[in-house]
Amino acid sequence: MTHRGTTHRDATDEPGGADELGAARDALRHAEGAPGQTDDAQQRTWLITGAGRGLGRALALAAAEAGDVVVAGVRDLRAAPAHERIIAVLLDVRDRARVREAVANAVEATGRLDVLVNNAGYGLVGMIEEVDEDEAREILDTDLLGALWLSQAAMAHFRPQGTGHIVQISTTGAVGVMPGLGLYNAAKWGLEGFSAALAVEAASSGVRVTIVECGAIDTGWGTTSMRFAAPLPAYDGLRSSVFGTPDIPWPADGTGGGLAPQAAAAAILAYVDAPDGRLRLLVGDDAPDQVAQALSARIADYRRDERYPQVD
Repeated sequence: MTHRGTTHRDATDEPGGADELGAARDALRHAEGAPGQTDDAQQRTWLITGAGRGLGRALALAAAEAGDVVVAGVRDLRAAPAHERIIAVLLDVRDRARVREAVANAVEATGRLDVLVNNAGYGLVGMIEEVDEDEAREILDTDLLGALWLSQAAMAHFRPQGTGHIVQISTTGAVGVMPGLGLYNAAKWGLEGFSAALAVEAASSGVRVTIVECGAIDTGWGTTSMRFAAPLPAYDGLRSSVFGTPDIPWPADGTGGGLAPQAAAAAILAYVDAPDGRLRLLVGDDAPDQVAQALSARIADYRRDERYPQVD
């Protein structure tokens, strides 16, 4: 049985609150005897945000198929992935208090938390001058601060538990930049900055942090999920050179091409199963070259300063 919440939700019902908690316990009792269930000593509990579509959905299903329990954070329960070991809860990652409550409820319902995946987020097309205040705050609240609030809430359980794994879904765009995606780049650069610090801070507590730098993944990120700032005609030429058209928004249908989300999910799951100690995991055949190009360009820029070491 898949938990999808109650069939009717009043405006006073709280995301990740008591209603979801009670139903989660029921769902787990049904799942205990499911075929292919792993031994309790090996079974993990995951909390995955943005699990209603794309990579988050694929990863939730992959972890559940592997025999783990997954608490799937979604914005709409109707979009929750269907599996007997998936417990769907409403979760708005921008609300720090609700995030802490949802994580605590997940731990209470399942008995523990082993893996947090911060996947919730979206892209914003807009030159820096074009992005208004609301758009800037919204993407930073979601893509950057949402992951921070979840990481803090998870650490409060991982640290005394003495184990845990925080997986931050990032992008090769957190190594380089692309004109027209500057606020998205900024959010992901910020994510990687605090995550690198957290990796050092959490290590002594037995907690691992992994930054997943994705290349192109065949999801609706660049189509149905993309948001757009109001364009200024002065940037039409640059927009054409970067995106192939000066016209935005572009059609919101289909997917953007790239690695299948199921394949990306399998790579992440395999790494969580057998980590080798690296901080950054590259996912997608195009990711290594994109990172290499971005780093080479940055080093070339630094070398314009004669004090910078010139040794390759």
